[in-house]
Amino acid sequence: MKLSGLYVITDEKLTPYENDQILKKVEKALKGGAKIVQLRDKTKTDEDLIPYAIALKKLSHKYEAIFIINDRVELALKVDADGVHLGKEDLSITSARKILKDKIIGISCYGDLKRAKEMEALSANYVAFGSFFPSPTKPSAEIVDKRIILEAKKVLRIPVCAIGGITLERAKELIELGADMIAIVSDIWIAENIEERARRYKELFEKYK
Repeated sequence: MKLSGLYVITDEKLTPYENDQILKKVEKALKGGAKIVQLRDKTKTDEDLIPYAIALKKLSHKYEAIFIINDRVELALKVDADGVHLGKEDLSITSARKILKDKIIGISCYGDLKRAKEMEALSANYVAFGSFFPSPTKPSAEIVDKRIILEAKKVLRIPVCAIGGITLERAKELIELGADMIAIVSDIWIAENIEERARRYKELFEKYK
């Protein structure tokens, strides 16, 4: 499975669990062309999340998309997710790799190219940079210079993901700079027509990648 295209990330408020809204919304994004789905939840227990993780994995695979879990390595192992995404405060990539063997491991590198190179050497499958714009979901995140994508593409062999405050209007520039994936939270889930919004992101990749 290729690490490229629209990467959608769930959110406790924007993709609520009530009435399986999370599954309904994610399916709309997948129908529109999302290629990677990440389950991100900072509040529920692993046990609470197991049924949703299993359902989201099944849904992702139905549309030939990749299913990633944020932070929770043990949960990813339990549900046989395609991989995990780890930030600075999470389990180290070395420890995660011992548990997840050949699974995908993505790493947040913020605005740090040195960290990205180190993570690639430690077997990361992709790195994410950002926030590139003020982000509604992470308002305190530092803003990163967009040129880091250009620099990263020169020195890294693994795919690069852009994240943070990205909208349809802002995505074009990041894709043109070389971003392999564009990670979206707010702009996809608040759209009146999620499927159509996802399709428009997919078209950007087709046009500029």
